[in-house]
Amino acid sequence: MLKSLPPKRITSLGGRRAASGSFPTMTDDSLNWLMQWYLGECNTDWEHTYGVEIGTLDNPGWTLRINLRETMLEGRTFTRVTHGEPASDLDEWRRTGSWWVADVKDRAFEASCGPLDLPAVISVFRKWVQSVPQA
Repeated sequence: MLKSLPPKRITSLGGRRAASGSFPTMTDDSLNWLMQWYLGECNTDWEHTYGVEIGTLDNPGWTLRINLRETMLEGRTFTRVTHGEPASDLDEWRRTGSWWVADVKDRAFEASCGPLDLPAVISVFRKWVQSVPQA
């Protein structure tokens, strides 16, 4: 039988704070927006082949890959977005802070970011989607 563990509570970031000076939250509802965007692309076919992938980096951080094939974004111009300098490990991140890189490659939106910057890269994608004229 599997034993359920209580959720881990973060009480300290080792002296680090997010770029804004506070612990970042999804107050702009980025994750819910991304889920709604994904659902809007589902058509009983697209979701079986394409989709959204969120992963982790070992430096630490996040990756976000959103396949754009067969969406209104396929073939649209996207200008690479960067913020800060990628950290090579946790200690460097604590010293240098927030970072992210987002670009479109091989018909996919791809982003990497620091451990507290996932809402920021989702927001980059969201702003791009909302700037594209609807067909």
